Amino acid sequence: MDPEAAKALRFAPLTIDLERGRLRFFAKATGQTDPVYHDLDAARQAGHPDLPVPPTFFFGLDLEGPDALRYLRELDVDMGRVLHGEQSFVYHSLAYAGETLTVRPRIIDVYAKRGGALEFLVKRNEITRDGEPVAEATMTLVVRNPGAAG
Repeated sequence: MDPEAAKALRFAPLTIDLERGRLRFFAKATGQTDPVYHDLDAARQAGHPDLPVPPTFFFGLDLEGPDALRYLRELDVDMGRVLHGEQSFVYHSLAYAGETLTVRPRIIDVYAKRGGALEFLVKRNEITRDGEPVAEATMTLVVRNPGAAG
């Protein structure tokens, strides 16, 4: 992968409406047992205006855009050689059902290890509400290159 070409790629921002049913479904799927993620009354009793976004919810939001993996094709990445390496989150504020968020993806780093046998692509989603930061979700993809010396 060409690091400069990867960092130069532009992604369209995505608008995401946070719906209660979707947040409940994600909370259940990820094993959240705290009732604030499932029950509106429990959330309000805990001081939230609505159901809060469960932990890690922001991970895959950019996959909802049209042709979400286009950037990998543009970088000539063989999807059969891609592994999920890592994900991390920085939270600036809570987000709640009923809100609309904007997701702005960008590639922030590309580097290689083991003589190019492993390439790492680091992509960050900046999530905002009305222009104010809500969270940053960063993921690292690992691309195996078996033909490279390593």
